[in-house]
Amino acid sequence: MKVNVHAVNFAVDKKLLDFIQERMVKLEKYYDKIVSFDVFLKVEKTSEKENKIVEVKIHVPGDDFMVKKQCKTFEEAIEVSAESLERLLIKRKEKIRTNI
Repeated sequence: MKVNVHAVNFAVDKKLLDFIQERMVKLEKYYDKIVSFDVFLKVEKTSEKENKIVEVKIHVPGDDFMVKKQCKTFEEAIEVSAESLERLLIKRKEKIRTNI
């Protein structure tokens, strides 16, 4: 499984990259056929404190899932995105199980 991180208009530090990698790999226990992740990190230029945007796209055989979250920090946004993806992957697994 491959994790691609794309930072828009800024450089990502190693600590954040490691955090993203670690959190995305944990999702494999919910659905083991994940091909890859595309993680997009953006900073919105607003006066609001919640200006960090994370978009995560998961590629699985026959489908793609996309989650977009906006929070105060990238870590928080990654965590919230991962929780949403867990629910999506569990639903997908159950759907496949019922179709067999």
